[in-house]
Amino acid sequence: MKPVPEKTQTELEAAAFRTLVDHLRKRVDVQNIDLMNLAGFCRNCLSKWYRAAAEERGLALTYEDAREIVYGEPYETWKAKHQSEASGAQKQAFAAAAKSSGHS
Repeated sequence: MKPVPEKTQTELEAAAFRTLVDHLRKRVDVQNIDLMNLAGFCRNCLSKWYRAAAEERGLALTYEDAREIVYGEPYETWKAKHQSEASGAQKQAFAAAAKSSGHS
């Protein structure tokens, strides 16, 4: 692979992130617990990573502000409109994954 200039790489990564966030905003049928069970991350993880990146650059950003960037609206609004109660199977899968990864 031909080397990509750092500025271009950053632009490509930013575009990929924006596309991922847009995709997740459209796929409100996909619950966070499903993302966690299948991929090991969810919208909240993206929000935390976004906030951490801002803080590394000296920018003050609350977790709720970062969530709004990822969800496209306040989290509580998104949650009320789109989040359903996790099923027993989803909770079991989450607990098993958390146990095997050392997270709880």
